[in-house]
Parts: sequence; structure tokens; C-alpha cells
Amino acid sequence: MDLVLDAADRHLLTPYVYPAGWPEGEPCRQLLSLFVITNLGALTLYLLFGTLSYYFIFDHELKKHPQFLENQVRREITYALRSLPWISVPTVALFFAEVRGYSKLYDNIEDSPYGWLGVFLSMLSFLFFTDMGIYWIHRALHHKLLYKRFHKPHHLWKIATPFASHAFHPVDGFMQSLPYHIYPFLFPLHKVTYLGLYIFVNVWTISIHDGDYRVPRLLQHIINGSAHHTDHHLYFDYNYGQYFTLWDKIGGSYKSPTAFEGKGPHDYLRKLREK
Repeated sequence: MDLVLDAADRHLLTPYVYPAGWPEGEPCRQLLSLFVITNLGALTLYLLFGTLSYYFIFDHELKKHPQFLENQVRREITYALRSLPWISVPTVALFFAEVRGYSKLYDNIEDSPYGWLGVFLSMLSFLFFTDMGIYWIHRALHHKLLYKRFHKPHHLWKIATPFASHAFHPVDGFMQSLPYHIYPFLFPLHKVTYLGLYIFVNVWTISIHDGDYRVPRLLQHIINGSAHHTDHHLYFDYNYGQYFTLWDKIGGSYKSPTAFEGKGPHDYLRKLREK
């Protein structure tokens, strides 16, 4: 995140916003800047990619499904916009630790133990590590002691739209993002790679709520896509994973998506029309 902070300082904050006597490296200034940047970034990613997905990918026929709520899209957006600032508070604390040099993020490819190969391997490692972490955190949030208090709001949306992607209780939203933030404190990771992966995971989160169930046949039972996550919203105890089905299969929570078996939401709507 220091790359974004440095760019903001250089091009906007130092010349136009902060007093000349307030140094860029001062902790309070960094915290304030990170809070603003994090919230603006989250809103931009959510609204931009959520809107693109909603209008160009999401099948609006799904809004005719009996479990699609009245005014659902507006409610999803409202809930997300209220939650994101609160999610950003602990997130900013972790970004601040990164900026202050406590993580294992590095600037130059030469700093990678294995050069470009190390960068590529770290991307794979990041995906598998975070997928594992999110699986267990997500599954824990379904425990009866936590579900009603923190995770139930996200399950209001049985037939989700892309705007449901960030419509979490703040504690739920932060807990499921925690593996992304923990990774660079445990493993070396290039700063630009981390920034790219951070954008990717937000876009992926939107994509698994977009109602587009198309996945290459060879990957249908490997990649945790929208079809898998739709069944998670519909049937509750299945498909907790984020990108892959690996941990659901290990943990006994994998369910072959109903959309792949002719029993998904679109099939239900088709049968309703035929009656």
C-alpha cells in the first residue's frame, strides 16, 4: 500500500492538501491518508466492477426468481456502503504496519530469492494460502455462535447480484479479508504483485456473485465459481471456498453445483414459465 500512498503524496496530498510543515512520514498523517485512500479504493472497486458486472454479466432474468427480494439491489448497495468504512478501520491498521516496514513486501525483482520465478510462485502461494484461510474462517462464521451475529446478513441474498459481494457485516467482511493481509507478513511478496492481487480478489469476490455459471468443463469441479457460490447462498452448508474447491473436498463440504445438473435457479425459472 505504500506505493499508492507515495503516489498520492507526490501528486496530490503534499502539493495540494496537507500543510507544508506536516511531513509525509509522520504516523498520524499516514493513518489519515491510508484511511481515505482505502475507503476511496474500496468504493471504486466495488461500484465500478459491481456495476459493470451487473449490467453486462448478471442475468437479469434471475430477478424474477421467487427468492429475489424486493428492492434487493438497492438494499445490497446500501448495506455494503455502510459496512465498508468500518471494515477499513482494522484494514488501515494492517496497511499502516506494511507502510512502516513490518511486512515482507519488497520493491525490486532482484530482492526476490528466485527472481521472476519467485514472483510467479508467490502469486500461486498467495491464492492457495488465502483460499485455505478463507475456507476455515468462512466455515467458522457458519457456526451457530457466530452466524446469527455476523454472517447472517450476507445470507439475506439467496439469489445474489454482484452488489451482494461486499454486503457483509463489518466483522464478517474483515475476517474474510484477513488472509490477504496476513500473507505479506509471513511470506515475501513483490509490492506491485500484492497490489494487483488485492484488486484481483475484490473482482473475484464480485464475480462469484454475478449469476454467470459458465466455467470450462474441465475446471467445473476445480474452480469455485458463481455456480458453486450460488448454491452456498441457497443451501447454506456447502462450498465455503473462495477460488478452488480443494478445501471443500477435504472438509467434506463440497456440493456439485445444481446449475451443472439442470436444477439451478435458471432451470427453476424455466419450469415456472412452462407451467
